[in-house]
Amino acid sequence: MTQLWNLGHIQPRTEIVMPGETISALFWNAAQARAPQVWMRQKELGIWRSWTWQQSADAVREIAGGLMSLGFAPGDTSSILANTVIEWVLADLAVLSCGGVSNGIYPTDAASQVHYLCEDSRTSVLFVEDDEQLDKALEVRDQLPGLRQIVVFDMDGLRELRDPGVISLDALRARGRDYNAAHPDELMRRVEACRPEDLAILVYTSGTTGKPKGAMHTHAGLVYTVRGYNTLIARDEHDEAMCFLPLCHIAERMGGEYFSLYTGSKLNFVENPETVPENVREIAPTVFTAVPRVWEKFYSGVMIALKESSALQQAVYGWAIGVGRQIADRVLAGQAVSTSLKAQFTLARWLALNNVRKMIGIHRARFLVTGAAPISPELVKWYLALGVPMLEVWGMTETCGAATGVPASRIKPGSIGPAASYNEVRIDPATGEILVRGPNVFKGYLNQPEKTAETITPDGWLHTGDVGVMEDDGYLRITDRMKDIIITAGGKNITPSELENELKFSPFITDAVVIGDRRPYLTVIIMIDQENVEKYAQDHDVPFSNYASLTRAPEVQALIQGVLDQVNTQFARVEQIKKFFLLDTQLSAEDEELTPTMKLKRKLVEKKYAAQIEAMYR
Repeated sequence: MTQLWNLGHIQPRTEIVMPGETISALFWNAAQARAPQVWMRQKELGIWRSWTWQQSADAVREIAGGLMSLGFAPGDTSSILANTVIEWVLADLAVLSCGGVSNGIYPTDAASQVHYLCEDSRTSVLFVEDDEQLDKALEVRDQLPGLRQIVVFDMDGLRELRDPGVISLDALRARGRDYNAAHPDELMRRVEACRPEDLAILVYTSGTTGKPKGAMHTHAGLVYTVRGYNTLIARDEHDEAMCFLPLCHIAERMGGEYFSLYTGSKLNFVENPETVPENVREIAPTVFTAVPRVWEKFYSGVMIALKESSALQQAVYGWAIGVGRQIADRVLAGQAVSTSLKAQFTLARWLALNNVRKMIGIHRARFLVTGAAPISPELVKWYLALGVPMLEVWGMTETCGAATGVPASRIKPGSIGPAASYNEVRIDPATGEILVRGPNVFKGYLNQPEKTAETITPDGWLHTGDVGVMEDDGYLRITDRMKDIIITAGGKNITPSELENELKFSPFITDAVVIGDRRPYLTVIIMIDQENVEKYAQDHDVPFSNYASLTRAPEVQALIQGVLDQVNTQFARVEQIKKFFLLDTQLSAEDEELTPTMKLKRKLVEKKYAAQIEAMYR
């Protein structure tokens, strides 16, 4: 396996890469040590623009100076309402350098959510990306007496705006230059005065079961965890990573921004969420972290392209991926790979698999990382068959990201690996719930001490809400969320995520919610993959006028029934899904049915589509 996947470059590293006991100290030490090196790149008007560590430090210094000129004091909170752009990182580091608290807001949030998050966090300065986000802020500004200033990254369309409460980022930086000239030592005094135990960031939960809760993370917890990440997966200054998940989510904040800050790996920002497939081919990251939805989309794209290829190309791919699967099976079983099979794999890569990897953009990737939601084991095996190890990690906002991880030396699809070296993990013997304890665990929910007490035990164990099993070798396997386990009318316990993952492995299904609690049989609500199902309809002369009519077409219904029939063969009769319903509305992150990380909200979906669910049980 080492020869095939070069695991020596994935092995954990424990040495300290960059000193500093706060995120702000880490940044300034890194900027000094790596000044001329490129840290970040972002595509603007079709051209990739590079930011060196020195340029980044200069910008952070000016933004921080501007904040201090506005009276931003240590302990004050600033929120950032923007897509994943370089300015997000610069503003975040400037706030932390001032000794402030940094909070992110999803760019898809409505004005009412912006109001709640700013009010709950006591935001005094709000950074917004553009005129669209500014409109939300202005709509609720009168209800936020503590909000002193709004700073806009991109002033396109706002040149004529004259509002004393709104300032451009360029103007803030200009104020910062003047402030720093008059107070040359103030910023570094703030950085040095910041203590590890100080509150650094707020990360609000997605609010699938109520209003979002602000998880509080200190500098000590962030630095401890980011150092721990390098004991899971090694990165260094030669690596290229892609930054595209929301930075207000713990995954990109820790695994992207802060881990890159610590290790020196380059951060490449995509143009927008829709250009991820195109940008990943341009960037060709050497390390690539994404959520299952992205990995499923890449797989679907390959399968659709394969159907359009010639019979010879299909045959070559079939043989090549078959060789890859043989090797993957042997590696996963801990068996030796013969010389002849290695030779076949070399040919398979040359004939087909390298082209598939280039089509996705993972041809330079040393490994792939998946997390934030369950993933089909078959999908992990497929990427492994391409010759790229996929490592699954598990964690949550409250554990500061990854708390367990599958090591490259022993991949087990369907498992989330053993506990990370920097925290403890155990199973509650009474409930089967996974519990986590360690310095990486958050300090509690802002303004909600009763919720904090419910979540963290007096001796420091975090209730994760996930139910799991720990195998004899210490590997953990998640069975489901505690609140999602289905008990049928016949008393059978069902873990819906297993069924849902198998359904989502189909290129025609984007998401699924299995129903059946206290009911005689299982049903499922399905969200189809618009692009792939539309392509299927066009190829098979299926008439449709819009998305809703597409979901109602008998041929599409038959297509999904075929997927369902295939999945059902893998489960016992009592676990099989009898009926399905296709959502006839296109959903985006702006819709209430989806979390900002594009997962269907189970309880809300069950409530909103109660009539359709009842119809499946008549």
